Amino acid sequence: MQPSHAPELHALAEAIGLVRIWWSSEGDEQTVSDASLAAIATALGYPAITQEDIAASLDQVRRERAEPPKMLVADVGMPIPLPPSLAHAEIAGPDGTPRSLDLSTWTLPPVDEPGYHALTINGHALTLAVAPRECPSVERLGKGRIWGPAVQIPALRGASPRAFGTFSELAEAVDAFAARGADALAINPVHALFAGYGHDFSPYSPSSRLYLNGAMGSPELLGLPPLPGDDAGADELIDWESALPRRLAQLRTVFAGLDAATRERIARDNAPHGEGLRRQALYDALDVHFRAKGAHGWQAWPPAYHDPDGKAVAKFARDTAEEVAFHLFTQWLARESLAVVQARAREAGMAVGLLADLAVGVHTGGADAWSMGDALLQGLTIGAPPDPLGPLGQNWMLTGFSPRGLARSGYGPWIETIRAALATSGALRIDHAFGLARLWVVPEGQPSSAGAYLTYPFDDLVRLAALEAHLANALIVAEDLGTMPGGFGPAITARGMLGMRVLWFERAPDDGFIGAADYDAQAAAMTGTHDTATVAGWWTGRDLDWAEKLGRLPPGTTRAEAEERRDWDRGLLWATLTGDTAPRPLPDDPAPVVEAALRHIGRTPCVLAIAPLEDLLAEVEQPNLPGTITEHPNWRRRLDAPLSVLLDNEDTAARVRALDEERRLTSPRT
Repeated sequence: MQPSHAPELHALAEAIGLVRIWWSSEGDEQTVSDASLAAIATALGYPAITQEDIAASLDQVRRERAEPPKMLVADVGMPIPLPPSLAHAEIAGPDGTPRSLDLSTWTLPPVDEPGYHALTINGHALTLAVAPRECPSVERLGKGRIWGPAVQIPALRGASPRAFGTFSELAEAVDAFAARGADALAINPVHALFAGYGHDFSPYSPSSRLYLNGAMGSPELLGLPPLPGDDAGADELIDWESALPRRLAQLRTVFAGLDAATRERIARDNAPHGEGLRRQALYDALDVHFRAKGAHGWQAWPPAYHDPDGKAVAKFARDTAEEVAFHLFTQWLARESLAVVQARAREAGMAVGLLADLAVGVHTGGADAWSMGDALLQGLTIGAPPDPLGPLGQNWMLTGFSPRGLARSGYGPWIETIRAALATSGALRIDHAFGLARLWVVPEGQPSSAGAYLTYPFDDLVRLAALEAHLANALIVAEDLGTMPGGFGPAITARGMLGMRVLWFERAPDDGFIGAADYDAQAAAMTGTHDTATVAGWWTGRDLDWAEKLGRLPPGTTRAEAEERRDWDRGLLWATLTGDTAPRPLPDDPAPVVEAALRHIGRTPCVLAIAPLEDLLAEVEQPNLPGTITEHPNWRRRLDAPLSVLLDNEDTAARVRALDEERRLTSPRT
């Protein structure tokens, strides 16, 4: 990039939403290099390598802005400004000379009913999406301050020994916690992974966010013969590498035994889900086929199969119709059995039922990336910029929506994604919700430090999420942990979404822990997340054991120094939890601290309190250690016994009662 081209490049970056100057978590100004701006702009579809490229791309931006939109997004009861592409007209004088009229100040009258409305302006047909002022609230559900556990479904055990938990075990968890006063049950993402593939098993690296993990489906919930027991069911850790291929084989056995009536039932239930579902099943069939030949991910398939609408894919679908039907069955099984669990939760009296989790992105080689094309970022992955906790930054090796693709599609992929997540739940947590405003994007093959922030149509995406929540009568929890973009917090609060207030991050200016009364009411109070140390693990220093073992202690800090700092923090935490009125437990005695922490989040004014199951059980190990892949057994841990047995344990039962009691103290119950 020649220096003389820089002003035009910077103008292009601003026009397409690339942030050239940003501030780190420490408040230091950072500048993205021109080389990174050019590479990212080019990947976004705006070539920027030469001066001629940049000029052509700026012209392209102007042309795109002149195109009428496919969707307008507005607020209920508010005037609707016309975008420039629709706010124009021409008038001809007596001599016939045409003259443009500026209608940029014109607005449409308010619409008082939230929903999607067909609209025609100047002969251009589009959709008008009118969002409610706020998302549904806990108060609207007729309850006071509610609580629920957060569970990792694969970790659950049931009466039948299985290699990992399924929606059957989730149904048992719903029954158990509903009986103990819970109104919600938060779950890990259940998005579609790669069928029968035992390596990409992280729930936050899905193949598709539109469809479900077929391995979690439960035939017995739908009146079919149950999956067989598994000798690996007694293992402490899940051996995904063998368990997922074995589960696929078990599902094939179930499918082979279906009678004609059940097949007709599946076809009937699947019919409303149309072409999208068929394409997902087709992707899974192709993935299994080509993976057997050593090609994983659609980019590794022969080029003729890269086009979902191409002749090669159509022929494959015809030639392998029974295989495609099998993958349609696994999607049906997962969707319908998860719906049974949610219905069971509501029938048991839960105000919310399942609180689903929406991953921030999808695997670059997965079904969404294959089928959605330009609606997703191409040639870019998402992550996080360098910061004190990650000096090299993070590259999650995921892709996400393209702002340009969203505009061209009338926001269809975003609406479908939210709608799919809410179809079988009563609430939704949006992982890394800052991504609604900006995402750190990195050119493929480059380090995270070569990335930049890409802005998104935040107001529209939030409005549409609120509209879908309104239509589903569901809560929205926006994960707002980390460095918050300007204006994000007030906008989320105004829209009625719940933030997240996690014990470990609720610190006062003097570095102490804030009191329960100081938590935000419009939030979910939590003792931790799947990415943080458990209360027992933190108190005993188990997280420090892992940090020392993996060389992850802060630079220049010895284990002894880390222990000294932890002991000071133990005092701060205990003082906040108890008012320092009781003797502080020793580091090897975490049980009183765990109960005190549960009571602490229970006392907060937050309308929702979430306790990870690991904290209710006083476990010292956490499900996931961020920044590790194989060094820590991420997403592999299992419970020691069936949940029903564990919850009947006297100490565990006391902890659950403690949280429920604190929630009930000031909450009117219906």
